[in-house]
Amino acid sequence: MRYTAARKPREAVPIAQALDGFLAASGLSERLRHSAVLRVWSEVVGAALARHARAVRFAQAELFVEVDSAAHLHELSNFTGEQYRELANARLGSQQIRRVHFQLKR
Repeated sequence: MRYTAARKPREAVPIAQALDGFLAASGLSERLRHSAVLRVWSEVVGAALARHARAVRFAQAELFVEVDSAAHLHELSNFTGEQYRELANARLGSQQIRRVHFQLKR
């Protein structure tokens, strides 16, 4: 038989505070924030372009987008990508995306 020490009862906390603590400790809070950035990218570029330019990763304020053609890569890298970054940040309510990297899908 194992001996277990008696645990002190903890003070009750609001459920929102407990959930925030759990999400932060588990790393899920950051992943949820990242998924919001990926979702917003798709929204601001629109359904048609989102099929050709898919946000695949967000790390350290940099968004990585895979594009399926050289034409889309050229257009986004040189002309419209910065506008979409600004729109996404406006939708997110803060400057979460500092830079967008466009790469041709292999």
